[in-house]
Amino acid sequence: MRVAVLALQGAFIEHERRLAELGAETFEVRQPADWEQAKDALIIPGGESTTQTKLLHDLCLFEPIRQAIANGLPVFGTCAGLILLAKHVEDESREYIATMDISVCRNAYGRQLGSFHTVAPVAGVGGDIPMTFIRAPYIKEVYGATATALATVDGHIVAARQGRQLVTAFHPELDPDTRLHNYFLRLAQGE
Repeated sequence: MRVAVLALQGAFIEHERRLAELGAETFEVRQPADWEQAKDALIIPGGESTTQTKLLHDLCLFEPIRQAIANGLPVFGTCAGLILLAKHVEDESREYIATMDISVCRNAYGRQLGSFHTVAPVAGVGGDIPMTFIRAPYIKEVYGATATALATVDGHIVAARQGRQLVTAFHPELDPDTRLHNYFLRLAQGE
């Protein structure tokens, strides 16, 4: 399994470490030549969704990435990655990748001081998963025939899946538990 990791901003190195622990090969995407490499899946890490979107456009990566996901490339978006994949972002008119039937509240947990850590079950993963939230969004609504909520915290959806797309409002790469990354690799392999 060869996973492209968008490396424009955020905790991309931590995602690479978790995937390496599971035996997956990774490479960083920073420019179109990187994106042209063979890949089985993509990770869009946290960071700042507005900045990431601007950089994707400036670097001519936005359309190729959106098209690849629309054509079935498995993708895992965490925090800002979740926002980029959402078809609707509350109080935003900006164009995002928009491939998942979810509506998102951006910075829903407030500023940096609103960051927190908890544990909760994630459907399909097994047991409680550690969850680190940093200026996190949450999913206000999951709609459509194929999008499914996988986890909730305090009544808010914080993980969802649609086909071979997986999103979390939290940062699983910041905790040593690799079950969510393993779940994504299985999803990417068609399990």
